[in-house]
Amino acid sequence: MAIGATANHLRAVLLLAALFAAGGAAVRAQNTGRSAESPLMGQLHQALSLAEHGDRQGAMNLVLRLLEQRPDFAPAIKLKGMLLEQAGRTSEAAAAYEEALKLAPNDGDLLLKAGIYKLTAGQKEEAIKLLQHCIRILPGDGDAQYYLAQAYHLNGQDDLALRAIRQSLKAEPDNISVWQKYGELLCGTGDYAAGLKWLLKAQRSDATLPRIDYDIAAADYKLMDLAGAAQYAARAVESQPNDVTALQLLAIADVKLAKWQEARNAFERILTFKTDDVESLLGLGQCELELKNYPAAVDRLQLVLRLAPTRLLAHFYLSRAFAGMGRTADAQHEAALHQLMMEQMTFVRSVEGDERESPIKAQARQLLAEHREKDALQLYREHFKGTAATPADAYVFVGKLYLFMRETEDGLRNLHHALEIQPTVRGAHTYEGILALKLGDLSGAENEFKAELGNDPNYQMAIAEMGEVRYHQGLWSDAAEQLAKSRTTTPELLYMLCDSYFHTGRVSDADLTAETMAAYGRNQPEVMKELIELLLRNGQTELAHRLSANLAQQ
Repeated sequence: MAIGATANHLRAVLLLAALFAAGGAAVRAQNTGRSAESPLMGQLHQALSLAEHGDRQGAMNLVLRLLEQRPDFAPAIKLKGMLLEQAGRTSEAAAAYEEALKLAPNDGDLLLKAGIYKLTAGQKEEAIKLLQHCIRILPGDGDAQYYLAQAYHLNGQDDLALRAIRQSLKAEPDNISVWQKYGELLCGTGDYAAGLKWLLKAQRSDATLPRIDYDIAAADYKLMDLAGAAQYAARAVESQPNDVTALQLLAIADVKLAKWQEARNAFERILTFKTDDVESLLGLGQCELELKNYPAAVDRLQLVLRLAPTRLLAHFYLSRAFAGMGRTADAQHEAALHQLMMEQMTFVRSVEGDERESPIKAQARQLLAEHREKDALQLYREHFKGTAATPADAYVFVGKLYLFMRETEDGLRNLHHALEIQPTVRGAHTYEGILALKLGDLSGAENEFKAELGNDPNYQMAIAEMGEVRYHQGLWSDAAEQLAKSRTTTPELLYMLCDSYFHTGRVSDADLTAETMAAYGRNQPEVMKELIELLLRNGQTELAHRLSANLAQQ
């Protein structure tokens, strides 16, 4: 049952007809003292009759004339909304339903319709409120529970979504669309085995349900039934040839099954819709490699790296493709690049803990700008409550934020306090060292980084910054050692590493570093300009031109 489904529309029309046949309770509420056979009621019955016999324009003309007489006649506005909906004028229909709802705020059908349209428009919170109100008016309404489940799911409230869809199933135990949605929601909560049972039950009853084959394929894939996933994904593509998500699932399943030709065909079809889709290009490159179409594999994989230079697998597959072509030097080069960037990614994962601060940084900076330092410290404590964070960590966090805000005195005050509380706290010495570096105090910076590494010899940021100190001191071998050890992906530091390698005669290492720097610094034009100049100064003309050409193609 999709949003705005025809079945739901028909249900609303039938309910409206029943309402009129019963004498129009809503009309009587607005027309105290008038009989059900009033002229307004008669015109409304006539408009409904025209609509039921297929004369929608006649019905609409009559409704519009009726509303000229009585602009606040809610049942007529409601019928207008239905006629607009039937005509495919959904935005006007939604407006009509909302207008009618203002006049009849407890009309269950209008609450349902308005809720569905809010959901369609992505206004999840509003949709939930309207659908909850609808259920209070019509507790056993299966449609309302169905759409409420959909709204909860889209709002990330899967427990409530499952509760609502179970209520919908209770109200309409034979509704196949509800079976499908129940299966989808179970899969969405990770219960793929139970979800698959409901999806298969729905599919056996109605194989034409929208996206049912895709839903089953996705569940099969999660349950590692790759053959089943490929089978149902193929059926989904057969019924909807332009469904890119189904094609992607089919391609991935075929890759897992090592069905390289079939996967190749699927990836090529995806690329007719999404020309520069990196995942599909990478998949196609792998397929060409496995099919031993080495030149085609190289073309695809090099395109991947032009679009997304940090895709490590592309280097791995390129190495294999070059080896297949007998280009041993190129194969070794790509293998070395892959190894280097894998090591750097290990560093990236090791600092993910620092990224946990990201959600509160903006708010904390605002608090500090408002001179509410205590509130910023408390914000940190609450955010990291229940973790290994210490009281000193909060002062390091606030101290470095002050430094970023160029409030040096307050920054140093907090960093010093952090060290007083906990002399081994991570980061305090490092941020003081970074400040010293910015001020040109190499000796002071070195002392701070040494103090940090004395507490934690494996602290990658301090290792990298020590490498920068050595670079500015002209100690090229030491600089290269420290910067390489840090596994940094920071373009500016990679530039220093590259330059240090050139100074020590390690040209091949410099070239590899230049390529990784180009991958991570591709969106920093000034940094890339300096890299190209560095390569040209050191006689690496071919690499400089190649990196320049790659940048020009991005």
